[in-house]
Order: sequence, then structure tokens, then C-alpha cells
Amino acid sequence: MVRRKKWEIIAGIADTEGYIAAMVWCGARNGRSLQGHGMRREHERLAMFTKDPTFHKSFWNLFLFLVLQNVILLGVNLLDNIMLGAYSENALAGAAAVNQIQFLLNQVFGGLGNGMVVIASQYWGKKDIRPIKPLAGCALVSCLVAGAAVFVLVGLFPAGALRLFTDDAAIAAEGMRYLAVVKYTYGILAVTMTLYAMLRSVEIVRVAVALSAVAVAVNVFGNYLLIYGHMGFPAMGAAGAAWATLASRAVELVCLVCYLAFGEKRLSRGGTPVFSVSLWGDYWRVSLPLVIIGFMWGMSTGLQTVILGHMSAGAIAANSIAVNFVMVLKVLATSAAVAASVVVGKAVGEGDIPKVKEYSRTLQLIFLCIGAFIFANVFIWRGALLSFYHISETTKDMAGQFLGVLAVTSFGMAYQMPALGGIVQGGGDTKFVMYNDLISVWGIVLPLSFAAAFRFGWPPVAVLACLHSDQVFKCIPAVIKVNRYRWIKTLTR
Repeated sequence: MVRRKKWEIIAGIADTEGYIAAMVWCGARNGRSLQGHGMRREHERLAMFTKDPTFHKSFWNLFLFLVLQNVILLGVNLLDNIMLGAYSENALAGAAAVNQIQFLLNQVFGGLGNGMVVIASQYWGKKDIRPIKPLAGCALVSCLVAGAAVFVLVGLFPAGALRLFTDDAAIAAEGMRYLAVVKYTYGILAVTMTLYAMLRSVEIVRVAVALSAVAVAVNVFGNYLLIYGHMGFPAMGAAGAAWATLASRAVELVCLVCYLAFGEKRLSRGGTPVFSVSLWGDYWRVSLPLVIIGFMWGMSTGLQTVILGHMSAGAIAANSIAVNFVMVLKVLATSAAVAASVVVGKAVGEGDIPKVKEYSRTLQLIFLCIGAFIFANVFIWRGALLSFYHISETTKDMAGQFLGVLAVTSFGMAYQMPALGGIVQGGGDTKFVMYNDLISVWGIVLPLSFAAAFRFGWPPVAVLACLHSDQVFKCIPAVIKVNRYRWIKTLTR
């Protein structure tokens, strides 16, 4: 009774957080643990969402700069398409075919880099930075091996590689010219993406934005000189675009290495980036599911293109308009996933489980707000967007229907993607994310979509809904998994 009276007196002059602190103080005075009084559960109930300024500073800093970096990269891809398309339709198509190989390789590099980030961010939260550079060494070796394998394959069998994406001889010829040069960027990209991932694991993202902007400037200027043949340079078409890409990648890597050598401070005490046999096993246990996810997602994207490619010309055009618009807004969800992974991994490394749970609840609320923002913007701007295109009314109506479907599925995507790929993955449970994607995409979405398109003859809008349905129904396992907290796994030694 005396102890309860103390709590009531102190609570009368304090807010909720002060009340919790008072209970901790009184429990300590009586030699009892917080858990012994059941106060841990009370703390979690009252602190539903975190007010920790460190969390908000870390998450929003990562999120905003990642959004900016991804928007820059989307912009350069768009400019590449415009500049190549103005030169030759075959050159554009040939480069697009080769970039399918690049896209698949990027997914593998992304999985290898993200596996390193999951472990390294926990060491960062633990304030033990010594293993971070050796972990980056493990990721770098893995990325270089993957890049070298693709380089050798496309070098030995360039025609066979292009036949996977096109049967047109003129397009394949332009693609061969592009591939002959751009394959040399694979090794550079392996190093660059690994180093960016290492910096991201310790919450350094601003330099990536600056260097991406530099790379874009070099690429665009190189395209101007080499695609069209300005300022005395020969007009090289697709090959010129490849040389511009190679130059921009090389400049970006040189600038990044200079930054790490002379400007980076957080990892300067972390030892040398040597290969570690002991960390190699830890690294691959976490990274292998992510590599499988990236590879299978890249393959499924190609199969979705095959399904949509058998529709009418109007449906293909409508899908291109709708997907490209939503792709810009999708940057918000992908950036939130990466930022959440780092923030959650850092909190797990600190060992404060109640704080990890607070963070996860707060992040889910943020994801829902991002989903509502994407949903609203697709509906608000779809009319204005379609007014820019000189297409038939039938195609325009179909594009409007596609945008309506993608608005709904994007709301689900904005929750489940960062919830699973950010919170759960960042907490150390990468296998669940892999199993969930394999079952959802390869067990449900693709078979259903193939049946809808080729067996049942459903209208294009229904086929599109099937292709993106996993963005909605994956929300159910995401809600259950995240809020059961069994994904919290300590990966540090």
C-alpha cells in the first residue's frame, strides 16, 4: 500500500512517461525488477509509438536522401530512353534488351549488399564497427564473382543472351554493339553498390546522392557527345550510350573511393577491409535468401512482361503509361524499406527489445501514411497525366482503369514491402521474406495470371489485377509476422 501511494503521489506531478519512470524508481527502491512487477508490459502498452528523436532523425534522414537518390536514377534512365529513342528506335530497343540483363544482375547485387547491411547495422547499433569492413569484403567478393560470371557469359554468348529478349535481327545488332561496351560496367557496379551498402549500414547516405548526381551529369553529357556525334565526336548510337554509361560509372567509383580514403570518418577506426572466414558463414546465412529473392523477382518481372506482351497494342501502351507513373511513386515505398531495415537493425544491435517493438509500430504507421499518399496522388493526377498522351480514347480509358487498379495495389505495397523487406528483414529474419515471396509470386500470382491471360481470356484490367494482387494479400502475413515479433534475431558475435 505504501508503495502504491508513492506511485500515485509522483504520478500526480508527472506525465505518463514520468509515471513509468516513477514506477521503475519505486520498484528499484524495493529491490524488485521491472519485469517482476509486470511493468515491462505496461511500458510497452503506454509507449505504443516512439517519441525518440534519434529514431525520427535517423529514419527521415535515410528515407529522404534515398528517395532523392532513386529519383535521380529514374531520371537518368528516362533521359537515356529519350536520347536513344530520338536517335533510333532500334537503338533504344537494343539497349533496353541488354538492360534486362543489367536489371537481373542489379537484383543479385542488391541482395548481396542488403545481406551485409542487415548484419552490419546490428554491429553499428552495438557500437562495434570492427566487423563492418570485413563484412563489406565478403559482400565485395560475392558481387565481383557474380559480375565476373555474367561478364564471361555475355562475352562468350552475346547473341544467345540477346535472343532471350528479342528475335529481331536489327534490334539484336544494336544490342550487340551496346553490350560489347556496357559489360565492362558490371565489375565497376559490383564495387560501387557494395561500398554504398557499407556506408548505408552506418547511416551515411548523402554522399550517394551527390555522387549519383555527378554520374548523371557525366552520363547525359556523354550521351550528347557520343550518341549524336557533337563537338567533333562520331555518332555512335547505342555504342555511344554504352561508352557514356561506362564513363559515368568509372567517374562515380573514383569519386567514391576518394571519399572513403579522405572524407569518411565513421569507419576510419574499423580496421582494414580484409576477408573474414568466420564472418563469411554469418554473411551468407543472411544474404542467400535475399539473393534468391532478388533473382526470382527479376525473373518474375520478365515473365510479367511476357504475359502483358501478348495483349493488344492498346493494352501494352496503357500498361506502360500506368506502370511508369506509379514507378515514380513506388520510390517512396522502396526507400522506406531500406531506411527501416537500417534503423531496426541498429536497434536490435543495441539490445533494447522494447524500443525495437516501439520502432516497428511507429514504422507501420508511417508506411500506412505513405500508402495513403501514393493512393491519393494516383487518383488525383491520373486525369492530368493521361491528358499529355496523344492516344486513342479506348487506350486512354484502359490506362485510367489500370491506374485505378495500381492505386489500390500500391497502397498495399507501401505497407507490406517495407514491413517485410524493412522491419522483418532488418530484424534478422530473411528466410521468412524469401518463403513468403516464393509462395506468393511463384505459387499464386504467376500461375493465376497465366491462366487469366491464356486460358480464361480475361480482359486486360483483370489480368493486371492478378499480376499485382500479391501487393494486397501479402499484407495479411505481413501484419501477423511483424506484430508477433519473432523476427527479432541477434546476428552479431
